[in-house]
Amino acid sequence: MFRRHAAGVAIITVNHNGVPFGFTATSVASLSAKPPRFTFNMARTSSSWPAVANATYIGVHMLGLENQELAERFARTRDRFDGDHWEPGPHGVPILKDVAGWLIGKVQMRLSFENNAVVVVEVVAGRVGDDGTPLLYHSGAYSRSAPLDYEI
Repeated sequence: MFRRHAAGVAIITVNHNGVPFGFTATSVASLSAKPPRFTFNMARTSSSWPAVANATYIGVHMLGLENQELAERFARTRDRFDGDHWEPGPHGVPILKDVAGWLIGKVQMRLSFENNAVVVVEVVAGRVGDDGTPLLYHSGAYSRSAPLDYEI
């Protein structure tokens, strides 16, 4: 059913014992504006879960249309950090280059439920890039938003 619900595509990154981890996520959501917080969900069976479960700081990277290859890389390959497409950022969190924007946050809570987890993060740093077209995921494929003809 949720395949029919379009979602923005993001990449979560974390540094655990000096090793960068990351994965593509469509579950990132704003939780509050004051203080600024976001949430994301993930499977506790994910290879990145041990890093997320033990990290103090986490990064989220919002992706634009031009980042589809990066989204695929973090969703399907093991060589996610091979190359010069990232650099260490605040609190050692891996920062991806040329993305629509990124936030670094301090983990406030991890709520486990069966084989899944919800992670609550309070923003401590960030950068917003150009206001381009966001990368969306809908019905099993990457997509783009389109404006509607609507007048008030």
